[in-house]
Amino acid sequence: MVVEDQNPENTGSIHVDKGESRFLNVMYGPVRWIKMLSQELHWSFVFGVVSLYGINQGLGGSMGRVATEYYMKDVQKVQPSESQALTAITKIPWIIKPLWGILTDVLPIFGFHRRPYFILAGVLGVVSMLFISLHSNLHLYFALMWMTLSSAAMAIADVTIDACTAYNSIKQSALASDMQSLCSLSSSIGALVGYFLSGILVHLVGSKGVFGLLTLPFALVSVVGIVFSESHVPGFSYKQVNQRFIDAGRAMWRTLKCSDVWRPCLYMYISLALSLNIHEGLFYWFTDSKDGPLFAQEAVGFILSIGSVGSILGATLYQLVLKDHPFRGLCLWTQLLFALSGMLDLILVLRLNLRLGLPDYLFIVVDEVVSQMIGRLKWMPLLVLTSKLCPHGIEGTFFALLMSIDNAGVMTSSWLGGVLLHVLKVTRTEFGNLWLAVLVRNVMRLLPLFVLFLVPKGDQNTFKLPSEIMGEDPEEGDEKEEMRNLEMASLVHYDDRR
Repeated sequence: MVVEDQNPENTGSIHVDKGESRFLNVMYGPVRWIKMLSQELHWSFVFGVVSLYGINQGLGGSMGRVATEYYMKDVQKVQPSESQALTAITKIPWIIKPLWGILTDVLPIFGFHRRPYFILAGVLGVVSMLFISLHSNLHLYFALMWMTLSSAAMAIADVTIDACTAYNSIKQSALASDMQSLCSLSSSIGALVGYFLSGILVHLVGSKGVFGLLTLPFALVSVVGIVFSESHVPGFSYKQVNQRFIDAGRAMWRTLKCSDVWRPCLYMYISLALSLNIHEGLFYWFTDSKDGPLFAQEAVGFILSIGSVGSILGATLYQLVLKDHPFRGLCLWTQLLFALSGMLDLILVLRLNLRLGLPDYLFIVVDEVVSQMIGRLKWMPLLVLTSKLCPHGIEGTFFALLMSIDNAGVMTSSWLGGVLLHVLKVTRTEFGNLWLAVLVRNVMRLLPLFVLFLVPKGDQNTFKLPSEIMGEDPEEGDEKEEMRNLEMASLVHYDDRR
């Protein structure tokens, strides 16, 4: 059965169906399971999910992260604080993700809502990666521009495949959990393989060479656009576009003014913004400092790949044990654990692990797994809460807006972390105050506890917005609940992108 996406109302990220996934049924082997999905949903959709979630975002995103870190350090030779602040700018396209979602919904190109955007994203990504990889002496700010454009390409492709998955999950509700499993499997395997290969490839061909290789995942996005099955929409009136933009904006603003919405949104932003990101300072110390571990590129990639396993463990633990706990209590304990987990970095920077007889390699692997696991545990209830703040009728677009607020918090944490590294004079060659930066970061992670009152006390399964905000219609209750569940698919791949 061919399921074609022509609904201009579905946008944003998708979510987890509460039913049991047939993917977990041992009666289905992986090959038979994928064949079943291809027959029910059309092979081009399955190809698109695997290509975008698995290869472009999972594999390409993880390789791009490591390549960017080495490119900034070894090619552009910027200070850790500069690298921290500049790379945060590349996240701006994810902050304006609702714009991409509205565009794909209300502005068809040549009669298609999805295919042209896939092709556009792929071409933009290929051109961006080629410019960085082939230019022998590219100025820092031009390199940053091309990185930001490649990030925009990935964001456009992401919101487009999200909309397709949401549409198919509504039309084929019995397969919603299978599609979720496909997203999860593709993203997880892609990230694991990408991080594992990233260090090896940086060692063999350099960071610019890796950027050149990343043209292949982006080219695959364009291929998805060429083969994707979608109905043509003839005779579209482009006079409707402006009014649809206005209507969507008014609906989102009306919802944001509700205290039951803006209060948890403010907490999520504060929680992310005050969790200072000083990763670049630690990365420079890991790889360059004579007093540090002096990890090779291959070791860095392997450590990050093991860390992604910790993220998967966190998601599993949440699903099995924590998903029924109240929001406020869960946010309290995960935030405390998040602050405590940062002490592992302090132990490493002060070299206390060597005094305890623990080698650097073993200790940092444990550190990365624990940090990623707790980070995922902290993030997942916030995503659940985000999905429940979306009113009926604009679920997808409003969910994308809330995720943009969270992305703004992540970018703020990177900028504040860069300021902290600069103030403490942590440079490419001087790491004497890095321990103090780690300590300040850990203390800052406790500050969101003082605004925990912004988080609702309600249970994760029963919490809901007032009916006047939700715009509830009793006859549409099942459909609304299903859409809200569909939005939770970002639990699968969003954390890997971060």
